[in-house]
Amino acid sequence: MVKNRLSVQGVSYFESSIWTKSFNGIYKQLNLIIMNTLRNKVQLIGNLGQNPEIRTFDNGKAVARFSLATTDTYRDANGKKITETQWHNLVVWGNLAKIVEKYLIKGSEVAVEGKLTHRSYDDKEGNKKYFTEVVVSDMVMLRKKDTGEE
Repeated sequence: MVKNRLSVQGVSYFESSIWTKSFNGIYKQLNLIIMNTLRNKVQLIGNLGQNPEIRTFDNGKAVARFSLATTDTYRDANGKKITETQWHNLVVWGNLAKIVEKYLIKGSEVAVEGKLTHRSYDDKEGNKKYFTEVVVSDMVMLRKKDTGEE
């Protein structure tokens, strides 16, 4: 049963209950895809706080760990310039870890994308410690720190 005639950019469509149900179903699926893509996603641009710590396992799989500093600058109510630095713990696995090992050093500027993970462990005194890190899935090397060497 045809309810309304719909025209979009000069093309006529007939809106029916079947069309509306199909469109709503597709719209809900697209929303789910978009929301799942955005869920637990972190993007950072910053500088390495130290040279990456690389570990290679017996099976050849590699992991790189390093800290990344991100800096925000703003003016307070009195107009004074305030700079705040946040430190983030990053972990990189597989082939990307080998790229990190080969090209990144303390001070290198990178853009990373990944997800937040939380874990806990017991220290030597038996106290529970909590640790948050970004598991990097993508990385863009922006600038390597100038070491003065050629």
